[in-house]
Amino acid sequence: MVLKSVASLMAPAGAQGRLSILIFHRVLPALDPLFPSEQDGRRFDDVLRWLGRWFRVLPLDQAVGHLGQGTLPARAAAITFDDGYADNATEALPLLQKHGMTATFFVATSFLGGGRMWNDSIIEAVRLSRADRLDLRDDGMGLHPLGTVAERRQAIEQLITQIKYLDAPERLLAVAQVERQSNAALPSNLMMTSAQVRQLRDAGMKIGAHTCSHPILARIAATDAEREMANSKSALESLLDEEVALFAYPNGKPGKDYLAEHTRIAKAVGFAAAVSTAPGVSHIGSDVYQLPRFSPWDRTPLRYGVRLLDNLRNTQPAVV
Repeated sequence: MVLKSVASLMAPAGAQGRLSILIFHRVLPALDPLFPSEQDGRRFDDVLRWLGRWFRVLPLDQAVGHLGQGTLPARAAAITFDDGYADNATEALPLLQKHGMTATFFVATSFLGGGRMWNDSIIEAVRLSRADRLDLRDDGMGLHPLGTVAERRQAIEQLITQIKYLDAPERLLAVAQVERQSNAALPSNLMMTSAQVRQLRDAGMKIGAHTCSHPILARIAATDAEREMANSKSALESLLDEEVALFAYPNGKPGKDYLAEHTRIAKAVGFAAAVSTAPGVSHIGSDVYQLPRFSPWDRTPLRYGVRLLDNLRNTQPAVV
């Protein structure tokens, strides 16, 4: 177990400890040709087995507590999921239980029970369209051939890139234009129900907030950001009848997707810690309102493990 030994040296127990927080979004029942890098059940099962060999996986709230006290165990890690997809309950939960691990699920509350995130509207519109192209030139979004899987994948990537950082009203309009051109019936069961959120909690998983409607916080007014953050917290607390103390910034890039004022808001509305999507590991001096997260994309245990070891060296992640 060379990799485990090296990880022990790089992330020892105690005050010199380092916390690796992994980020996932979905665990699909089977490989998706449009997104071959996305987790499916077989691959996630492998990842959990590898993590179990090399790291000590902790619930994120416990890990954050140990981090502040300088009492992390050696090779500490935590698992997180963003957004609140239904497959988190149907696919990820059984595998986490199989391996005896706990994950934290950050839920965007406005999409529970039939909602659909804007990027999924783009993905499913392109996936399900029977047309051989999407002609969005009149809408300023170009012409996108859909004849092959590769062309559909490229169309999705290009459209999401174009739309992602539009102001909310413009983004909604752009998504509606793509949906109209697609002329496809889009699914309404991608996100969790309230019952599935409670199912995760009842199974010992941790629930965190991820705003209500998943806005880019840096693109909206501070008062609106505070409302999004506070309301998602209160909605989940009402649903679960318990405190929700953890938060994940939507998209999560420091200085681009969230700003220093949002870390202050996170603290002010009552969160105990918040996570970004900046790569790296946390240590005793890390800002608990900007904890980094990282997940390798490799498919073999050696490459996956080496990627995690390389990330352990990054103790100074970008902060705002």
